[in-house]
Amino acid sequence: MTNEQGWFSDDTATFGDRLAGAREAAGLSQASFAAKIGIRSSVVVSWENDLKEPRANRLQMMAGILGVSISWLLTGEGEGPDHPDDLEEINIDLLEMLAEMRTLRGQIAQSGEKLGRLEKRLRTALKDTV
Repeated sequence: MTNEQGWFSDDTATFGDRLAGAREAAGLSQASFAAKIGIRSSVVVSWENDLKEPRANRLQMMAGILGVSISWLLTGEGEGPDHPDDLEEINIDLLEMLAEMRTLRGQIAQSGEKLGRLEKRLRTALKDTV
């Protein structure tokens, strides 16, 4: 179970991508994986969508259940699931689209956080004027 050709490296995948890939390679649904580590399925969804990150104590448990190293989950380096045979069939344009989507997802998340901070400032300002 080595990471061949960087197929889940930091350059091509996020933590959430690696988690989802390892979970699928282990044959686990989000619900069954969540049950094994004692959390709600919605938390796994948040991790796989890179909206939240697990605490350190969960990483060791996750790595053990999925049969990968903690280092691989975090960076894509180390022991990960077997390389998929069909990766070579993926068109480079599709990989570029995935990368662009990942970038947009990050920008949207940052914009959402910025919007939340702005809303909080506005509510505070409105309280002060009333």
